[in-house]
Amino acid sequence: MNPNRCAIYTRKSSEEGLEQEFNSLNAQREACEAFIASQKGAGWIALPTMYDDGGVSGGTMDRPALQHLLTDIESGKVDTVVVYKVDRLTRSLSDFAKIVDAFDNRGVSFVSVTQQFNTTTSMGRLTLNMLLSFAQFEREVTSERIRDKIAASKQKGMWMGGLPPLGYDVDDRRLIVNEAEAKTVRHIFRRYIEIKSVRALKEELDADGIVSKARLDRFGNAKGGVRIARGALYLMLQNRIYRGEVVHKDKAYPGLHLPIVDEQLWDKAQAALAENRVERVSRTKAINPNPLASLVFDASGERMSPTHANKKGTRYRYYVSQSLIKRGRPTASEAACRVPAADLEAIVDDEIVKLMRDEAFIHEIAGDVSVAQRKTLINQASAFARCWPDRPPPQRRTILSALLERVVVHPNTIVMAVRLDAIPLVTAPTLDLRRLPRPIDGPTRKVQVPARLKRTGMETKLLIQGNTGPVQRTPDRSLIRLIGQARRYRRVLDAAHHDKTMSKIAADVGVGATYFTRVVRLSFLAPEITKMILQGRQSPQLTANRIMTLGSPPTLWDAQKHLLDLT
Repeated sequence: MNPNRCAIYTRKSSEEGLEQEFNSLNAQREACEAFIASQKGAGWIALPTMYDDGGVSGGTMDRPALQHLLTDIESGKVDTVVVYKVDRLTRSLSDFAKIVDAFDNRGVSFVSVTQQFNTTTSMGRLTLNMLLSFAQFEREVTSERIRDKIAASKQKGMWMGGLPPLGYDVDDRRLIVNEAEAKTVRHIFRRYIEIKSVRALKEELDADGIVSKARLDRFGNAKGGVRIARGALYLMLQNRIYRGEVVHKDKAYPGLHLPIVDEQLWDKAQAALAENRVERVSRTKAINPNPLASLVFDASGERMSPTHANKKGTRYRYYVSQSLIKRGRPTASEAACRVPAADLEAIVDDEIVKLMRDEAFIHEIAGDVSVAQRKTLINQASAFARCWPDRPPPQRRTILSALLERVVVHPNTIVMAVRLDAIPLVTAPTLDLRRLPRPIDGPTRKVQVPARLKRTGMETKLLIQGNTGPVQRTPDRSLIRLIGQARRYRRVLDAAHHDKTMSKIAADVGVGATYFTRVVRLSFLAPEITKMILQGRQSPQLTANRIMTLGSPPTLWDAQKHLLDLT
């Protein structure tokens, strides 16, 4: 007689009582072992492997012991699965169907020691499905009761558990103010209101040695007490628990705990957050998405992620090393860096256009093809180069993901790895971006561009070495806004009555006379200079701040070019 190898599966939904020497899992296993022993005459033997899931819900398949059991069944190590009750195996009809299919595929039978049925017959399956329907119904009703209780409790202002935030301790399931930590919380709110930058706030807190709340987990291990991450600071500044409130589904209710932050301090912090917040738009509809996202790395091989800063209504985009994002500042030995996104993207765009216009390069990658095919590829690459600046940003991003393996930012060099096999695909006139393979494996060509970071006024520019002009082709919006303002002030000045003083005219537009005079002078710039500014072709040193400090521009247009480094 062939032995019937029986695997015993046990499960308990909660962790309560698992620490006891004899718990629910042991009781289930003993009952199953006793049943198997009663079938010893039929060749039943209990496998020694313990398939025990403690503290895991029956509403999910993601259970370590269950997955182990299914793996052993697939390997042919089990003939019969024995459980105490059906709902120990699963409380979901859909999951049960998957489990029974796995059993049937390997010829494994299924036994519940407290519910007699045979899964090999249609009546047995019907009985089992009915039992599972009631089990699933019980689970769903219990879940609804728990959700309703949580909602009702939060509406009464009760704290429903979890990790207490910095500034509070838990006493008898209530939040109690920890005055020492509460001072730290108020300090964080006040400092953010003053400096209005979470990044700068994090650096200051790190320098002052201010850390997150220290606590012990249920196993007695120390947790927390580390530097507060920027994301945690954002959440802290928006956590309505500090206002003495409890939130449930976007609605706030007066809490039973005392507030740490008063209304005035809270409102000022929320106003500062709203001022710095840039509304997120979907990637496909973004006016200026980050086309090099996931492609940029620093010299140490660390990925550089796109990020941005918002200052006085202007959005500045950067690619920043991950370590710099997490810690706010690199150590002396790190290659972490932060480069202006528009400048780096302009370098990549310029080099791609140069490659596509380089007939010798296209000849080289064409391989063993006919003269006609070689000429066609050259023409397609040239057409690609002409159209590249006008492509919508989402298309450019898709093409760059296929065309570039990576872009590495070194201290004085930008290195692009161009996938050679991708060039015929992206330059094809019948290019279908939806079917463009990504990434494309194959040989690459390294393109090196000498470039360095340079501080110009309040901004950082990425300059090609040996070139005094800027890399970027993205216009400086602050400078353009200033030129537009100059034109408006000029129209106001021309329309003003001849008896009006400059101070009165300036007051009419809500600015001081000195500022009005400095700005209106910019309306006399040479048309060629204005055009260069609108196209972003001015010197990187020519910023809005610098042009305002240069005084009255010369009346001769050539003298203006010399003064503004545009010669």
